[in-house]
Amino acid sequence: MTDFDGLFRTAGVTGFLHAVDLDTGAEIAHGADQAVVTASVFKVALLVEFFRQADRGALDPSERVRIVADGHTPGPTGVSAMADDVTISLRDLAYLMIAVSDNTAADTLIGRVGLTAVNTMLASFGLAGTWLEHDCAGLFASIVEDAGQEDMPTDPAVVARLRVLDPARTNRSTPRETTRLLGMIWRDEAASPESCAWMRRLLGLQVWPHRLASGFPYDDVAVSGKTGTLPTLRNEAGVVEYPDGSRYAVAVFTRSYGTAQNQPRADAVIGTAARVAVERLRS
Repeated sequence: MTDFDGLFRTAGVTGFLHAVDLDTGAEIAHGADQAVVTASVFKVALLVEFFRQADRGALDPSERVRIVADGHTPGPTGVSAMADDVTISLRDLAYLMIAVSDNTAADTLIGRVGLTAVNTMLASFGLAGTWLEHDCAGLFASIVEDAGQEDMPTDPAVVARLRVLDPARTNRSTPRETTRLLGMIWRDEAASPESCAWMRRLLGLQVWPHRLASGFPYDDVAVSGKTGTLPTLRNEAGVVEYPDGSRYAVAVFTRSYGTAQNQPRADAVIGTAARVAVERLRS
């Protein structure tokens, strides 16, 4: 029996995990039904509803939209970090939202798709513990209001009062529901087979190698996923695929004891815990 508590504690975090074999249903759970803050992992649910609306003809993924420079949502990547107006397709915004966690891309898509539609979709899937409370702009506005400053806080007293770190008041899910949604994408159940293939491709293009992928440093093992980060929070959910055709959805959510912005041990334990869970499923 793996001591996940000890593994997470050594990394200076509390952690919650769910890993499931997408073909047999065998699973490893550690606090898998605990409500957790998703941070940017919520963008997977938005991605699903975007493609479902495309399937219904409610939007055209190739439609080009113009995003003005002074209308950006804060963020260090993608359109959020660009200095000039941008004209881009909705589908390429979906790529930026997943591959580099572009907040402006996500909020532009939310403006077209609608948070209510995402939550209605999640309820129809039976994912009662998963909910989108606000877009990225709303999330950051909440932090500024609670912290009284524009920069991400590191003062423990300030971090403690952030509503975005309380699952009851922000975008939330559980590790089990997160892997369930990923499983629906990988089994072509979340949308049309063509749209699910697009989603798998985009999740496979995520650029960050320091969390989930760090646990599987093998040329013949593919890791697709989506990270999420907020003060004290480091998350990633994704799918690990082996050359023998086996595939495993894994979701790891952590909260660090310390408030430093750089948390390399917290990043690394996500990959370590995921590898331990998957190896148990494969043994």
